[in-house]
Amino acid sequence: MRVKSLHPFVSSRHSKLMNRDICIHTWPCSYYLEPEKRWIPGKLSLTSTLLKFLTDKNGELLVSFPLSSISEIKKESSHFIFSSITILEKDHIKHWFSSFQPSRNVVFNIIEHFWRELLLSYPGAEASSPQMTKGKELTGLMACSQKRLEDTAKVLHHQGEQFDNIMKGLDKIESDMDVADRLLTELESPSWWPFSTKLWKSPSETKPKESIPVSSSEPFGKSGVIIKIPAIITQNTELHPKPGKFTVLVSGLEISDSSSQLLHRFEREDVDDIKVHTPYEISIRQRFIGKPDTAYRLLSAKMPEIIRILEVQFSKKIEFLEDAMVFQSTRDSPPAEKGNAIWRAASGFIESVVHSGPSLKSGESSQIQLQMNEQVSEEEAQELRQILKKLKSIALETETELERQDEVLDGLTSSVERTTLTIDKQNRRMKKLL
Repeated sequence: MRVKSLHPFVSSRHSKLMNRDICIHTWPCSYYLEPEKRWIPGKLSLTSTLLKFLTDKNGELLVSFPLSSISEIKKESSHFIFSSITILEKDHIKHWFSSFQPSRNVVFNIIEHFWRELLLSYPGAEASSPQMTKGKELTGLMACSQKRLEDTAKVLHHQGEQFDNIMKGLDKIESDMDVADRLLTELESPSWWPFSTKLWKSPSETKPKESIPVSSSEPFGKSGVIIKIPAIITQNTELHPKPGKFTVLVSGLEISDSSSQLLHRFEREDVDDIKVHTPYEISIRQRFIGKPDTAYRLLSAKMPEIIRILEVQFSKKIEFLEDAMVFQSTRDSPPAEKGNAIWRAASGFIESVVHSGPSLKSGESSQIQLQMNEQVSEEEAQELRQILKKLKSIALETETELERQDEVLDGLTSSVERTTLTIDKQNRRMKKLL
């Protein structure tokens, strides 16, 4: 086994990468330095794309390699020391790590999770990266944006359905108040009382209420699942997180084990607070009086996708801690401004690239591949146009739904005030009858 030599340029490049990449976790451990035949104590750090080991003695960066270069992660033992984790790179360099805290299984589960999710997110990334064109790269980015916007639209649609149900409930209350008013009138002045100046009040025709337009969109999935991701789960204060799954539904949150057995379900109203520790780690808590709170800590490579949805569903209950502030600050600009900027930039980029064909001479064969990679083909441009049209359509539908919900909220406010006054008035009339 050999250790990679860290050229000054490579070291500076990795340090810049680490400045941009957020550290997910750090564990005390030991690394086997084969040239010197000894174990060196230090810390193993994991980011979303990189693993690195720094020594305890002087903080020297001993090894550093991207997750994409890993071909195998195993739990192994040797006659040197037991309970080790070995990481094999694609160039057949094998790294030995041991003496993990809190345990080898915890570290193995987390590293393997991020490694596998990276491979699933970018299948064949290493083989296809030399052929990656600007068009494919931009198409991938736009497709991810479309998926996030669709998820947000689903949550907004569910919120609109809740408003509509509340409005129907208020209409039913107002109808019941009309019946109560007639009964109170009869009790206050019975029709058989000879000196009564009030006659029996026939049921008045109720005015037809304005119908609330309900979105014609069908619910997405019978179970209302918005998104499901694999995650490393820790319950309350236990020290041994385990692999599992985290599901976001329109009505709440579900946490399951690796065999899809439900561990806990948080109804939407039961969630008391959600803390974002890093872009990849959150904690969810439900408070109780007289017994311990129910709390789960979740770590996942796909957590950034979930956080955007949780911000919409639990806007008043979610809190970004210090290490997650950088993640939140990247999305501080208004959504409309961002959407317009993306639309203008992408549209302009497509038009400029498609209409400006490659100007190659016959003797420039060495530059053909480079220039082809920098151009966007007509097929890619057409795909980008379709995605942009879809994004624009979703954005317009979302704007329409928001305006509709604003009108419903105004109607809810006036209806609640009217119902409150009617109830107070009828309470006073009933007290006089007693």
